[in-house]
Amino acid sequence: MIKKLNLFLLLLLFPLFSPWNANADITVVNVDGTVNPVMSEYIMNSIDDAVELKSEVFIIQLDTPGGLDTSMRSIVKKISASEVPVVVYVAPGGARAASAGLFITLAAHIAAMAPGTNIGAAHPVGVGGKMDETMLAKAENDAAAYIRSLAEKRNRNADWAEKAVRESVSISHTEALKLKVIDMVAPDLETLLAQIHDTTVETVLGTQKLKTKDVDIVYVNMGMRHKILDIISNPNVAYMLMLLGFYGIFFELTNPGAIFPGVIGAVSLILAFYSFQTLPVNYAGLLLILLAIVLFILEIKVTSFGLLSIGGVLSMILGSVMLFDSPLPFYRLSLSVLVPSVIFTVLFFVITVRLVIKAHRKKPETGKEELLGMRGEARTDIQKDGQVFVHGEIWEAWSEELIKEGEKISVEEINGLVLKVRSLKDTE
Repeated sequence: MIKKLNLFLLLLLFPLFSPWNANADITVVNVDGTVNPVMSEYIMNSIDDAVELKSEVFIIQLDTPGGLDTSMRSIVKKISASEVPVVVYVAPGGARAASAGLFITLAAHIAAMAPGTNIGAAHPVGVGGKMDETMLAKAENDAAAYIRSLAEKRNRNADWAEKAVRESVSISHTEALKLKVIDMVAPDLETLLAQIHDTTVETVLGTQKLKTKDVDIVYVNMGMRHKILDIISNPNVAYMLMLLGFYGIFFELTNPGAIFPGVIGAVSLILAFYSFQTLPVNYAGLLLILLAIVLFILEIKVTSFGLLSIGGVLSMILGSVMLFDSPLPFYRLSLSVLVPSVIFTVLFFVITVRLVIKAHRKKPETGKEELLGMRGEARTDIQKDGQVFVHGEIWEAWSEELIKEGEKISVEEINGLVLKVRSLKDTE
């Protein structure tokens, strides 16, 4: 009886320890956008999760115009060292794996594309400004050697891969399959899983035979943190955050104690500077924008007859145009954002400066100072002394000239509680 019970328990527990456990799943991430530090962190963390979950396959559904070389290399290294087989699937129709996306695709254990997609155009460019011929040649040779090594490692067309770097060529899904740049074409994920079933791949753990039929698919979506960081890594958003930061700091400096504008401004600037580290920022452009802000503030303190404001406007325009210097369109500031932002910023500071200047020049409306220049009427004859009616009150007054009772007067000076006045008889 005991032996039968032990056998029964063993049969129950066997599947938990068996290497043929059928609970393995497929992990899928959808990557759509530029290759940047946020995308790199998202993919790398997802691969770690897939390894921890012992997924059968990790699939990257990719659509990218390219991006940063450093982020791409981090992703490629993670794929190469992955214990879980990685499939890069360029999809859906209309998607592309351009520039850095080509490197990521060639690094995968299995490379696939959907109909209507394209791949290639991987010539290196300087995202932080123009490179001279020597530096461009070095970058091109380095990228060519790197992509050739990736293609050769996965038994793919290394000659075409190098051509994609040196000549920036791009091909469709049908050409990619024909030239053996990719392994297969699949119209959808289900078809892809059916095609890679029983495929053998080589990982860091050795040869693995994929079992992708009748398994669960786990979609790993980008978390809120990564979504926010990805949004602010957009050059248009980074630019707006920078301007918002300047607005907030300016309000706080001109209205000390307001607190809220200062807090919002500081947070916005910190987020903007985080974005700048992932973008091709031209620091000359950034300094010109800072100079513009300084000139607008100085206009409050210095009488320049508008010269400082003009200099600020020119600095703001030039700095905004120069801020992101890149031949890649997705790393440039959109004119639909640039033009309204510059106009609004210039108007904001010009109007604010004028209001501040007007407030400084405005005559006091409280205290004794408000009496200066105010008009009233002599209640008695005035010379060495007398009385006047000003601002609804009777004041002691004196004058350097004789002022008759009933004459209109104007206050010239205030000495304690005695007013020096003059007659308005000659001005009427």
